[in-house]
Amino acid sequence: MDSCDKDNLLLVKKAIHGNVNAYGTLITRCQDYLYRIAFLYVKNEDLALDAVSECILQGFQSIHTLKKPEYFKTWLTRILIRCAVDLFRQMMPVAPMDTIQAAAPESSISSEEKWDLYDAIDVLPEKYRTVIILKYFSDMTVSEIAYAMNIPEGSVKAYLSRARKELRACLKEDYLYAN
Repeated sequence: MDSCDKDNLLLVKKAIHGNVNAYGTLITRCQDYLYRIAFLYVKNEDLALDAVSECILQGFQSIHTLKKPEYFKTWLTRILIRCAVDLFRQMMPVAPMDTIQAAAPESSISSEEKWDLYDAIDVLPEKYRTVIILKYFSDMTVSEIAYAMNIPEGSVKAYLSRARKELRACLKEDYLYAN
């Protein structure tokens, strides 16, 4: 809904004013997106569904606080991240990485390389993992990530840079160890 069309913007405005059907339509339109993001955090289908359900409920309860309707999806993503991280922390130890492929984007790299990348992302500090997931799996802009994480854009850029550096080092180490 960021850079959303007029129809979605109208639905968001209606939802802000208490229209339950408008909120339901918006959720239907972005539920797959929400599930993919939640799954990347909790790496378990049931927990991802729980995170999405909690996000939808919290979003409904606080939609009246949304100040910029054009940022509905980013605002909802912020709520989802909080819900997913809370569930993730409650459910330690971490679920195995073998379930993440269902939420992963397709690309030209081999399956083994994908697993290496997912493993490397999984060990990043939470703030770095979050910016990587939002940037490369959700195609969010730096400003959208900043809004979703409630941090300055400069911090997002720094986190992305540091996360990529850590990923390169981790993947390079894995490559050298494997050969």
